[in-house]
Amino acid sequence: MLRQVNHWLTAVVVSLFMGIFISSSAYAAPYAAVVMDARTGQILHSRNADTRLHPASLTKMMTLYVVFQAIERGEISLDKKVRISKNAASEPPSKLGLKAGQKIALRYLIRGAAVKSANDAATALGEAISGSEAAFAKRMTVTGRRLGMKHTTFKNAHGLTRAGHLSTARDMTLLGRRLFYDYPQYYNLFSRKSANAGIRKVNNTNRKLLGSYRGADGIKTGYTNAAGFNLVASAHRGKKRVIATVFGGRTSALRNARVAELLDMGFGRVDTRLAENKPAKIAPVIQEQPKVTKVALSGAVRKSPIPKMRITPAPVLLAKIDKAEVDRVVRQAVIEAIEPTPEQTVKPLMRTAEVVPVALVAPEPVSNEPRIVSRKSTSGQAWSVQLGAYGSKFEAEKTLLKTALSNLGPLDGAERRISPATINGARLYRARFVGLSQADANKTCSRLRARSQTCVTVSPGS
Repeated sequence: MLRQVNHWLTAVVVSLFMGIFISSSAYAAPYAAVVMDARTGQILHSRNADTRLHPASLTKMMTLYVVFQAIERGEISLDKKVRISKNAASEPPSKLGLKAGQKIALRYLIRGAAVKSANDAATALGEAISGSEAAFAKRMTVTGRRLGMKHTTFKNAHGLTRAGHLSTARDMTLLGRRLFYDYPQYYNLFSRKSANAGIRKVNNTNRKLLGSYRGADGIKTGYTNAAGFNLVASAHRGKKRVIATVFGGRTSALRNARVAELLDMGFGRVDTRLAENKPAKIAPVIQEQPKVTKVALSGAVRKSPIPKMRITPAPVLLAKIDKAEVDRVVRQAVIEAIEPTPEQTVKPLMRTAEVVPVALVAPEPVSNEPRIVSRKSTSGQAWSVQLGAYGSKFEAEKTLLKTALSNLGPLDGAERRISPATINGARLYRARFVGLSQADANKTCSRLRARSQTCVTVSPGS
């Protein structure tokens, strides 16, 4: 009798154990892995490499890549004070604990997203760059396609589960490699075990692997119920650098152990006879002006009417001027500024002259024909306002001139300057108003942002 009871108890225990095991297996996230020789891009091992899965916070790798790209292009600076929206502040943990209306430097948001994996910081970054998280997610997807991430679609900047927000182990491994090669000046962020995020010190979510695996220096962890425990890890030993990616780990400890095994495998398979093959940088995504700008400077107004013209002998109201005639005058002024004829004596706009059609300021009794006059900056201030980077000098000149005509107050006396630059192999022209006070620069950007026009204030020396 006792033997029968023992058999019965054993059967119950086994049944319960199998039930728990089967249940946990049924709800476990799918597993995928890739190991890459980072120096050559060669895949050394893969499993379910192209299966579209939930990336979780691995998403922030692309968020940061796009932010680094925007900084490089002059769209925004590390010292830019970002106003936190209600949308960003309401993101669930992990988070920095940002408050709606709070202002914080961009550099601290970057640290919060890279080290702490803060969702509120990631959302704030997206809104600061693109005006809205939805617009930023589209830019992330387009950027990923240009990097070769064929199976990735982003729907947000933080990685919390959302329909259609999917990636693959291969794509995320590729992205990890591009972060290392394309932005080495920022890559050290991922190896910091802790960092100052402005409002508090934060610890790295990947600090256990960083502290236990020799040569580990990044990159990013991720976890949601749907994704499981994900990790893209990079480590170097001598001339070798290996990137290992795991999707769908059961626990953080098991994930880290598996990643360590994959890294060991990679170091054993790397062929050091192969030459390093650095990837070429991609062309930047030139984003259209956002329709909604949630991040604004202090004192921004909802509506920004064109400032009233100064009362000179006989001011001309813009409402009475034919728009086609305005465009014609602007176009002619720009053409003459860029390619002056031998008879012209006006200096080009991109140097020190401010060119304004007189017909739009005040008519002269002698002649009604539009002409061009120049005015040098006398402000002596060092702040600037950048409108963007354009594919041609003509477009840059045209944008500067049209902006000046509708903002004569804050920009009065400012110098228009166009700076050619080669960015990611593309020849672009940065359009700026220089010689402004900080107050005038902020006021100008507030008005332009209220009209959904891109505007970035540039501090002295930037």
